[in-house]
Amino acid sequence: MKKIVLITLVVTTALFASLRVDTTYSTLGAITKRVGGDLVNVTVLGSSKYDPHFIVPKPSLLSKLRRADLLIMNGGGIELGWLPPLIQNAHNRNIQNGAKGLLDISHFIPMIDKPSTVSRAFGDVHAEGNPHYTTDPHLVPIIAKAIAEKLMQLDSENADIYQKNLDAFTQKWQEYLKGYDAGLRSCRGKKVVQYHELYNYFLKRYGVESIGNIEPLPGIAPSSKHTLALLMKMKKDGVKTILQDIYHEKKTAKFIAAKTDAQVVVVPHDVGAVKGSETLEKFYNTIAEKICQ
Repeated sequence: MKKIVLITLVVTTALFASLRVDTTYSTLGAITKRVGGDLVNVTVLGSSKYDPHFIVPKPSLLSKLRRADLLIMNGGGIELGWLPPLIQNAHNRNIQNGAKGLLDISHFIPMIDKPSTVSRAFGDVHAEGNPHYTTDPHLVPIIAKAIAEKLMQLDSENADIYQKNLDAFTQKWQEYLKGYDAGLRSCRGKKVVQYHELYNYFLKRYGVESIGNIEPLPGIAPSSKHTLALLMKMKKDGVKTILQDIYHEKKTAKFIAAKTDAQVVVVPHDVGAVKGSETLEKFYNTIAEKICQ
C-alpha cells in the first residue's frame, strides 16, 4: 500500500511539475500565465507601480533569479539599469547570456523609433529602438508564441499542452482584437502630448499623433523653455489630451493643462499600473479608454 501511495505521489508530482519562470514586467507575466497554465510558476520581478527603467535590485529579486528555470525579459535596453548585475550575481547557469533559460522578447518584435545615431547628447535613447512595445495589443500573439516555443523547448514532455494553450489563447485574442479595433476607429487623427514616449506603439497602431513630449529628451527633466514651447505648440495645434504615466512627476502636466484647457489622463504602461488594469484585457481596455475618450 505504501509503495502504491509513493508511486502515485511521484506520478502526480511529475504531471504537475512547474517550470519556475521569472518575467521582468507584469504584462509579460500575464501572457506567460495564459500560455503556461498550471505548468508554470510565474514570478514578476519589477512592480508595475514603478519606473521600468529603474527597478531597485533588491536581494529578494536575487533569490528569485537563483531558482529560475527561465527568465523572460522585455529587452530593447530597458532593463540595462538593473537586471545585468542581478543575473551575474544569481550564479544561475540557466539564465546567463546565451543560455536556454534566457528569453529576450524584443528579438521577436518589429521595433520602432530606432535612432540613426546614439549619443548622450540625445538623452537616454535606446539603440535597439523604443522598448515599450507591450502597449500595442496586436503584438501580444507574437509575444505569446515566443514564450510558448521557449516553454516547449525547456519542457518538451508537455509541448502538446503548451501548444494547445497557445492556440486557444491566440484564437480568443484575435476575437478580442476585432471588437477592440472597431471601438478605436474614431480615435484615428487625434492629437496628444506624452510625458515620455511610452505609448508610441499604440499611437502608431491606431493613428493617433503625438505632437511632442513633456521631456525635452528621454530621461531629461522638462525645462521652462521647453515647457513653454510645448504649451504654445499645443495651443496652435488644438491639443487637448496629455498622456501622463504613474511614475513621472505630475506638476508639469498639470501646469500645461491649466494653460491650454487640456485634460491630463493617467495611462497604464504595464498590467496593474493603475486601478482597473489588473488583467491583459483590462490593461488594454484602460489604455484605449484613457487615450481615446
